[in-house]
Amino acid sequence: MKRAKFRCELCGISANEKALDVDHIVPKSTGGEDSINNYQALCYSCNALKRNKDDFDFRNIDSIYNDRDEKCIFCNINTNRIVSENNLAYAIYDKFPVTQYHTLIIPKRHIAVYFDLVQAEINACNQLINKIKKEIDVKDKSVQGYNIGINNGETAGQTIFHCHIHLIPRRNNDVKNPKGGVRHIIPEKGFYKIPTCQLTTAK
Repeated sequence: MKRAKFRCELCGISANEKALDVDHIVPKSTGGEDSINNYQALCYSCNALKRNKDDFDFRNIDSIYNDRDEKCIFCNINTNRIVSENNLAYAIYDKFPVTQYHTLIIPKRHIAVYFDLVQAEINACNQLINKIKKEIDVKDKSVQGYNIGINNGETAGQTIFHCHIHLIPRRNNDVKNPKGGVRHIIPEKGFYKIPTCQLTTAK
C-alpha cells in the first residue's frame, strides 16, 4: 500500500474512491508466494475482475522467471559483483560509471527491454532502485540528485540486450549546466526556454 501511494496499481483509482486490497500477482492457488515481490494493491473492482473472471491458465506461468541466456553477461553475472538483490532482480555497480556509485538494476529473467517486464519484475526493480538510492544517500552526502535511465533498443543506444536500469547519482557542479538532464541524449535538445505564459501563475 505504501509503494502504491494508496492508488490501484492497475487502474490508478484512489483509495478514497474505492477500497484497496492487497492482491497476489501470481495467485497463491497456483503457487504464488507471500512476498512483497508478488503483491500489488488493487481496488476491489480490479481485484474481482482478475480473481473471479479471468480464465487465463496460470499453470507453469512462473517458469518464465527462470529464462536465462547462456551467452548473456547479465544472465551469468559474477555473484561477487552483486551489491543487492531480491527474488526477481539484482543490482551491480556499472563497470564504466558515469559518476561514483552509478548502479545498474537488472531483472534476473533474460528479457531485452523494459516494456516486456511483467508487473512483479517492475515492482522488484523499483524496490531495488529505492533501496540503493537510500544507501547512496547515507554513504555520500554530496549526492543531491539522480538520473534514472533505460536504453530500449539499438536505436536508443542499447548495447547489452538484457534490460537494465541506470541509477546515476548527481552532485552539484558535476557538469557546467545540468538543465535538461536526460534530454541531452539528443545534442542541443537539453536547453530550452519555457514560454513566459507557462511561468505566470493564473490569478
